Amino acid sequence: MTAALTTALAPARDIQRLLDIMAALRTPGTGCPWDLEQSFATILPYTLEEAYEVADAIERNDLPDLCEELGDLLLQVVFHARMAEEQQAFSFGDVVFSITTKMIRRHPHVFADADGKTSELVAGMWDRIKQEEKAARGQKDEPKGALAGVPAAMPALMRALKLQRKASRVGFDWNDPRAVLAKIREEADEIEAALDAGSAPDAGLEVGDLLFAVVNLARHLDADPEAVLRATNAKFERRFGWIEQALAAEGRSAETASLAEMDALWNAAKATEAEAVAGDSA
Repeated sequence: MTAALTTALAPARDIQRLLDIMAALRTPGTGCPWDLEQSFATILPYTLEEAYEVADAIERNDLPDLCEELGDLLLQVVFHARMAEEQQAFSFGDVVFSITTKMIRRHPHVFADADGKTSELVAGMWDRIKQEEKAARGQKDEPKGALAGVPAAMPALMRALKLQRKASRVGFDWNDPRAVLAKIREEADEIEAALDAGSAPDAGLEVGDLLFAVVNLARHLDADPEAVLRATNAKFERRFGWIEQALAAEGRSAETASLAEMDALWNAAKATEAEAVAGDSA
């Protein structure tokens, strides 16, 4: 890369600078060999990873890191758009035009004169407009039915939640979260029955049913199952780290401790956390 080109591609706040950088990286002969080798399929894992890193920064309330991770995610959009432009399929400008058109069309209560100032009315309007868009595009080959339109590649917890929401809209749902809790107990009993029968594969399948029911309970409690599971993962890491630190203070490690010892330390970690919470609320 020449000095003049390097200067032209200095950091900037303008999105065009990022588009120019990606174009330079994808230019045969002078671009980056790794970037030139990539395709939509090979970049996809990085796109998903960056989305999860954005979620992680939000969970940690780390705004400087969120700024950086959003940039990484934006780079993924620019990367995919550049590859599409090289195939003369669409450009980054087409992506922007598509989403701005969609947002204006789906918010007539903001950009037009339609009513719908409550969140419930807006949600219903959004779904109706989405269906009208699909009909206008003539998507005849799309799956039909109340559960259509949920991508198969979506993370399983998120997909279960979306499937349940779609089923609920046509009346296939419980009216009381306690009914879902009873279903969870039923699924747990079926796992136990499969274990008693010596059928680990059947028990494994029943675990899937149990997870689906737990997602349903989270939905009825207005809790995002992905978010609450991430919180539990963080709690597990924090408490297990407390165990390791306590053992290290004695010159030991988790590998040399008994399960009973680690369980006692786990309970001590829980008690310490509870005391800290009580102190903060006092």
